[in-house]
Amino acid sequence: MQTVNVAVMGHGVVGSGVVEVLLAHEESIALKAKNKINVKYILDLRDFPGLDYSDRFIKDFNLILKDESIKVVVEVMGGINPAYEYVKACLEAGKSVCTSNKELVAAHGAELLKIAGEKNVNFLFEASVGGGIPVLRPIAQCLAANDLYEVFGILNGTTNFILTKMIKENMAFDDALALAQQLGYAERNPSADVDGHDACRKICILASLCFGRHVYPNQVRTEGITKITLSDVMYAGIAGYVIKLIGHSKLLDDGKISADVYPALIPNDNQLAGVDDVFNAVMVRGDAVGDVLFYGRGAGKLPTASAVVADVIDCVKHLQARKYLSWDDGDKDYVVDSKTVKTKLYVRAKVNDVIAAKAAVFAVLDEAEFIVGAEDNGEVAFITPAMVEQELTLAIESVKELENPAILHVLN
Repeated sequence: MQTVNVAVMGHGVVGSGVVEVLLAHEESIALKAKNKINVKYILDLRDFPGLDYSDRFIKDFNLILKDESIKVVVEVMGGINPAYEYVKACLEAGKSVCTSNKELVAAHGAELLKIAGEKNVNFLFEASVGGGIPVLRPIAQCLAANDLYEVFGILNGTTNFILTKMIKENMAFDDALALAQQLGYAERNPSADVDGHDACRKICILASLCFGRHVYPNQVRTEGITKITLSDVMYAGIAGYVIKLIGHSKLLDDGKISADVYPALIPNDNQLAGVDDVFNAVMVRGDAVGDVLFYGRGAGKLPTASAVVADVIDCVKHLQARKYLSWDDGDKDYVVDSKTVKTKLYVRAKVNDVIAAKAAVFAVLDEAEFIVGAEDNGEVAFITPAMVEQELTLAIESVKELENPAILHVLN
């Protein structure tokens, strides 16, 4: 059995988990990879004295780049720079790369996959979506016989935890966020989670893989959960829904796609409605298989590390072969404005005169379904039939009785 040298770039939460898994399961991993895997270098600017592997730390990336014995590089530094430069250089040097870096893949995936193809090496990133949940590999391999036409899901554990507390315990958003931070589920600056940016990067990757062309984050309409109120949660519950932050992409009839991140009302009989706390779930729809659901913990040191190490094993087993993961570059017209796509919508607004407001709404939306109970708070809340959001916005603007209306999607 031969020994394959690998390097790990970054020794944070995930990076230390990768090293831990590789060392703790060295023998069983060798049997699965058909080769022994040796962690030769760990790149980090910090010092980590006292570890059993402290002698493997380096601070110079060029040691990895110029060492021809390094066949696989793990990038778990996060962010775009210098991760992008380092990963690109490694691929161009003929080294396979595994990463958990969703921001990198969402921004540069098509380019890096192309370089990997040209150099006959692999660029794998299973851990970039769903942490330890196997989802990218099954989509690319197990569902390959299908024409996939829709992918959506709960892609961020922090926001799901917050919304679960709001739904189950009637906890205000600010209190639920503070609890998430206290438990380590949310960062001190929670913007990437609560404003939807993390979920945006993940739906970019999922849509790119499902539909074959790269989707860039700036093409995805992204809304977070900061404006969700306990009233919204209550009204949704009365109507038979729960509110979840959803990443959603759908193939349209003209070959283009829609791609969005938004808080949405999920029917109680939908499988995603029961996904609570920090768990993630991804639903994929194919013409032959129907609905397939991937569910599990979407983050965490060891779950994410397990997905990264699985990619390392794959790379070591296929040192002279390309894997199946790939897509082409996209363009600025590939993703359509979701406001032009028909969908059901939820509207909530303050009103001075409930009866007059309802009459005014019925005048422009004769099929609106009003939610009972909102009147007690001096509000109206209703769900529209499937319609184009642009048309709803114009209709709502004409109803002067509605003050500062809030609009949410309803998952069909």
